[in-house]
Amino acid sequence: MEFFLPSIGDENFLCLQSQAKNMLSAIFSIFLSLALSNEPTQAHRFVEWHANRKLTWNDFQGTPPPNPKAAALTSTAIKIDFGYYHEALEYHLYCRFDQDASWGKIRTGQVLAHEQGHFDIAEIYARKLNKALSKFTPDPSQIKREVNAIYDDMMKRYYEAQDDYDLQTNFSIDIRQQQDWLKQIAKDLEDLRAYANYR
Repeated sequence: MEFFLPSIGDENFLCLQSQAKNMLSAIFSIFLSLALSNEPTQAHRFVEWHANRKLTWNDFQGTPPPNPKAAALTSTAIKIDFGYYHEALEYHLYCRFDQDASWGKIRTGQVLAHEQGHFDIAEIYARKLNKALSKFTPDPSQIKREVNAIYDDMMKRYYEAQDDYDLQTNFSIDIRQQQDWLKQIAKDLEDLRAYANYR
């Protein structure tokens, strides 16, 4: 930091120089305090959905709770960032598998296929959200409320689909229902392929 001073006596200059040093010291202290208070916590590791990237048991890095009722748990999320620029809605969607929040207690191929189904359902609803947003004409004065309403409605359907999947397949135990669901999931992904370009 530089100070450009008019011609003044040495005494005044030393006083200002001392104030400047104190100011720099205070600024440094504040900066150091902010840096220490904002140290990042352990960041979660994510896998972005991709047709050619299937889950493996190595992706399940979380620790199961004591005596879990489920064989495994898949944690997925659909996130949106959006803004209104040049009279147009701009947005980015993310469909992610959280490696650190997901765990597997019974690690069989059947259970893994069921967990992949959960991730694929998340991708289906990310594409459905992309479809809904791509056909949406926003009101600039209401854009935040309108986009959030579309997102919330889609997430409600998404959670219902995830629950139906578990209940109807009995968490992968009902093999016939599991196979039927996986066929339907594959069909839905194909039908929505035009909306996979949200990345």
